[in-house]
Amino acid sequence: MASPSAVGAPPKAEELQEEKKKPSGQQIDPYNVAGEVDESGNIKAIDYDRLIQEFGVQPLTEDHLKRFEQVTGKPAHRLMRRKLFFSHRDFDKILDTYEQYGTFMLYTGRGPSSGSMHLGHTVPFLFTKELQEMFDVPLVIMLTDDEKYLYTRSKNDGTQKKGAGVEDFLQFAHENIKDIIALGFDPNKTFIYTDYEFLGGHFYWNTSEFESMITLNQAQGAFGFGGSTNIGLIAYGAKQCVAAFPSSYPDLFGLPDYRAPDYNPQGMRRHKPLSKIPTLIPCAIDQEPYFRILRDRCDRMTDPHPKTCLILSKFLTALQGPGGKMSASDANSAIFMSDTASQIKNKINRHAFSGGRESLEEHRQLGGNPDVDVAYTYLSYFLESDDELAELAAKYRSGEMLTGEMKQRCIAELQKFVGAFQERRAQVDHSVMREYMRPRKLVWGGNPSPTKPAGKSGEEGKDCGEGAGDGAGGGEKRADGRGTKGERKAAKRAAQKEEKLAARPKQQAQQQKQGGEAPASSEAS
Repeated sequence: MASPSAVGAPPKAEELQEEKKKPSGQQIDPYNVAGEVDESGNIKAIDYDRLIQEFGVQPLTEDHLKRFEQVTGKPAHRLMRRKLFFSHRDFDKILDTYEQYGTFMLYTGRGPSSGSMHLGHTVPFLFTKELQEMFDVPLVIMLTDDEKYLYTRSKNDGTQKKGAGVEDFLQFAHENIKDIIALGFDPNKTFIYTDYEFLGGHFYWNTSEFESMITLNQAQGAFGFGGSTNIGLIAYGAKQCVAAFPSSYPDLFGLPDYRAPDYNPQGMRRHKPLSKIPTLIPCAIDQEPYFRILRDRCDRMTDPHPKTCLILSKFLTALQGPGGKMSASDANSAIFMSDTASQIKNKINRHAFSGGRESLEEHRQLGGNPDVDVAYTYLSYFLESDDELAELAAKYRSGEMLTGEMKQRCIAELQKFVGAFQERRAQVDHSVMREYMRPRKLVWGGNPSPTKPAGKSGEEGKDCGEGAGDGAGGGEKRADGRGTKGERKAAKRAAQKEEKLAARPKQQAQQQKQGGEAPASSEAS
């Protein structure tokens, strides 16, 4: 999947202000994130209400939060409470599915552009981790090393620059995977992969089929491609789309894939129950165009899939302030997860845009504006206590708290978060990484008390993910040791095949006695 913080590096706020660009509207798509530029060359904050209208998504309301808490029995995550995840597509439907049938798949990703993720990259992953724990469901994380290579080469007019080869982006992906693991994902129910290493089997079957549904005009309209865009990047979107299909990963559900060197004959057939499992995608709103295309074509697959559901986040702003976001290509725009405590302190003190007044006297009298203050914005993402966050805002608005004090509180919180992350990251070696990347049957529990559990809900349940219990789901063995229904069917088929094979010599001997020929078998040899 493309990076939760987008593939293309956004314009630096400083450069845009210095160049005094002509007025332009905000540009938000998978390859660009930039706020509107006014007649004076000033960059405005991203207008998320306008994005809701332009993209046709729905706002995340208080009713959704109440419904979430009712279904999970747990408080809504702080990123939801503070409307930093602010919009969605069919989030209410995924809650209904979980309540009734017990499970769904989570999917998200990252476009690796450097050896270390930054704070902005961690936001969707932290939220996804909480969702995985609350719902107890399987998770797939895609590292789009191929897309990053294709985009970078296209941006460089087709030339391959030093440090931007295929091998470089694959290495970035490996380092980013270690970062992701260090955020605390459960290895029993998490599969992580890079496109360069994983594509094939049923995944590629889905990719090829989906590519046939997207025209060049549609790709250009959705992603802003032009005549000079390389054909690899134009075709890439199909991979990111079908990555959201559980049917792209039969191994994770205990079913055979069709890959070298084994080429399991059972893997040659489609696994229809997997097409019934719905998917929820937590990501930043710049990635929404991919899944808009996906939702329009889900029901045109050989085995129709339900429309994917999304919950969409705002961007963690760059240090320079509203109008842009943290970028891996600009070290001074971002706090990296590899930064030292000293670097974090220096970046916040020197580069973090302030909502304070010009002078101490004016600030004490009129107060500051936490809505545009970068230090306060970062606290809104990473500080758990709602009460403390509200108190900081009130003190800042009143002038009681100064800009320097707000920055100090931010520095302390980020140093704590990044420091704890780095301790965990040091424990993630190559073997740990490879275990998360090994295709294998995942194990999860899902809703312990669905209202329409597997085997009791009829065909309606199978259309809403109930098929996951039919040899394609949670990976839990039956208490009586008989295995799942799908496993029992497979064993029965194998036994019948063995009986037929064993009967062949007797049939052939009898026919030879009678002077006839053995009939052609309908069984695969």
